[in-house]
Amino acid sequence: MTEPTLVFDIETIPDIAGARRILEMPDAPDDEVWMALRAQRWARRGNDFMPAHLQKIVAISCVLRTATDLRVWSLGDESAGEAELVQRFFDGIERYRPTLVSWNGGGFDLPVLHYRALVHGVQAKAYWDNGLFDRDSKWNNYLKRYEFKHTDLMDVLALYSGRNNAPLHEIALLLGFPGKLGMDGSKVFDAWRSGGIADIRAYCETDVLNTWLVYLKFQRMRGHLTADELLTELDRVRDYLAASDEPHWAEFAVAWDPAFEPDEDH
Repeated sequence: MTEPTLVFDIETIPDIAGARRILEMPDAPDDEVWMALRAQRWARRGNDFMPAHLQKIVAISCVLRTATDLRVWSLGDESAGEAELVQRFFDGIERYRPTLVSWNGGGFDLPVLHYRALVHGVQAKAYWDNGLFDRDSKWNNYLKRYEFKHTDLMDVLALYSGRNNAPLHEIALLLGFPGKLGMDGSKVFDAWRSGGIADIRAYCETDVLNTWLVYLKFQRMRGHLTADELLTELDRVRDYLAASDEPHWAEFAVAWDPAFEPDEDH
């Protein structure tokens, strides 16, 4: 692999501060604002999942594969504010000009990042460029749905048809990968309120590594990796896990089913 590839995932909670302004509840405590926001959402949509503009980012995790290295990490440290996380994400795009890879990034992660960058005054010149600054970006940029500069795996595999969208967890399991471990998105807000940012970041990192592993299979299907190259990339991930002393990576390694390893006869 020669061109850098950046796989990303975000974890979010409801934007209580923003909701306080929208709902005109300037002096209300957080719990009261959340109850009012939740009641409004239930009345309008029949659920309490917040729209993109009312999501606040608490973690961004990435896999960066360069020509010589593989790295998995969460941006910033546990005390980093949202503005810093969002700026770091777009700074990474500015630095590496990578292929972006996500699972439902076009449907959720990127719209949230757009709104939060707007709120915080974050500059993202390379990301938004469609040829004004770099002529090549006119034909190959992050904003085109049907190109691969940003590969939203969920969207592509469903052939851009929402009725065929599949959960990352289930696709990962079908391929023998660990899937979600110990948490899912519905538990993030409760974990955040109980001070569990470390657990949120670890969960986000396992999600983004699952996405990378699915992407490797996708690249093999597209003819961009040979069977031997795929095995090499999978071994690189295993080596990364083995070199780490983080508990979530030990759990991930144990949950990885080797029975689905690719070969020409499979």
